[in-house]
Formats: sequence, structure tokens, C-alpha cells
Amino acid sequence: MKRVAIVTGASRGLGLALATGLSEAGWRLVVDARTQSDLADAAEWIGGDVVAVAGDIRDPAHREALIDAAGTADLLVNNAGILGPSPQPPLASYPLEALREVFEVNVLAPLALTQRVLPALRAREGALVNITSDAAVEAYEGWGGYASAKAAIEQASAVLAAEEPALRVWWVDPGDLRTRMHQEAFPGEDISDRPLPETVVPAFVRLVTTRPPSGRVRLADVTVPA
Repeated sequence: MKRVAIVTGASRGLGLALATGLSEAGWRLVVDARTQSDLADAAEWIGGDVVAVAGDIRDPAHREALIDAAGTADLLVNNAGILGPSPQPPLASYPLEALREVFEVNVLAPLALTQRVLPALRAREGALVNITSDAAVEAYEGWGGYASAKAAIEQASAVLAAEEPALRVWWVDPGDLRTRMHQEAFPGEDISDRPLPETVVPAFVRLVTTRPPSGRVRLADVTVPA
């Protein structure tokens, strides 16, 4: 029986790369993104056994649609997220409505989906991945909104790992990558020196395959056999 993974935010960037890597490793996938056309193109690129469900992860009905499409789940990858305003404002002038949206997308929506998927993960001794950032643990000027949201999801992940010892819960820092979101964080700058998302896929696939203990994981530290 194929293992089943739900991957959010899979139409581009890191989410697309991770979903493709899982598909190539033989997983059945349910993927989402907000834009139907982009998601359809992504599903064609991912290939294999993949179901695409377009919608906003903040929408309870969309979350239910993901669960219905999956049927069950061995892995949930909460990758969907937003940066917030670009260029990023200092906390002293950060628009609070924008900050609420950052927390809604990056913290509350992933937790809501996790709550709904947990019964399936428990039944199959599955795993949860919350994508995080070094900004969650480092104080970078101008990153207060995004970083505080990522710090919140990291702490939520740590508590969940303590509460769900039968599962694997990893909060995964992929490193600086050449993605659209990263470009938005540095408008007008050349980020071509950052590696492409595909470069971290072997480490990610090894993580979910070898299933080390729950905890914070930097993909750069995951050893992949030659």
C-alpha cells in the first residue's frame, strides 16, 4: 500500500520540489495551492499518483476537501505560508492587519489542518513536518512579523511532539533557497547565489524515510549517502 502525503503550498518553490521528490519516492500525494491553474501545472510536473485540490488553507471547507481527497495520511507537510509586506517593515510600524494575516496563514491554518489530520497520523504512526526558517531562532532586522510567526509554529511543533510521542513531529529549516518568497524578502536584490529548492529534496526524503526522533531539523545537516 502506498504511503499518503498531504503537501500544502505545492504549486511552486519548496513545496513543488518536496512534492516532486515524494512522488518520485513512490508516495501518493494530495497537494494544494490557491491558484487552480498554477496547481494544475504543478500536478502535471509532479507526476505519479497526485490529486490537486485548489483553495485557501485558511478556509475550513478547503481543509476538509484535502482530508477527503487523501482518505488517510502517513505524512502532513505544512509548507504553505506567506512572507507578509514586502519590503518587510520594522515592528515599530508593522501594519497589524497584515501581521494578523501572517499569523493566520503561517500558524493558525497549519495548526487547524494538523488537528484534522492527527487521527489519521495516529492510526498509521505517521509524521508531521512544519516548514520553518532560521528567522525563527535568529533576530534579523526587519523580519519581526514573519519570524515571530515561524517562532510560534516551532514552539507549537515542540509541544505537539511532547503531546504525541507515537508520532514524528519535525520542524524543518530548509535554509535560504532561490524561491519567489525569498526574492520578495529582498526586493530588487540578486539572490541567484542561493541554491534551488531541488537541492534539499534528497535530505528531505531521507528524513521522512529514516524517521529520526521528533525535533528541529536543518536539512543542511541531514546526511545523504552518495
